[in-house]
Amino acid sequence: MIGQLFASGHAADVILAVLLAEALWLKAARGWRWGRIAGLLGPAGLIVLGLRAALTGAPWWWIALPLAASLPLHLIDLRARLRD
Repeated sequence: MIGQLFASGHAADVILAVLLAEALWLKAARGWRWGRIAGLLGPAGLIVLGLRAALTGAPWWWIALPLAASLPLHLIDLRARLRD
């Protein structure tokens, strides 16, 4: 049962759903701008997409692309935090 959860990639889907719920909560309860939420949660979402690709046996570039894309988004978030 749990092995199938990971082999199918649905474990990553659960994590993505939690990240989406967190984003909606930050917008509704805290009034954060979508850009700030994307900077905070975007890198995590991209890393989880890479995890999902790895769990499901996707070609290497489907793993590498979201992982590589997470770095610039993370650096943009860090720059914004330093300005705050």
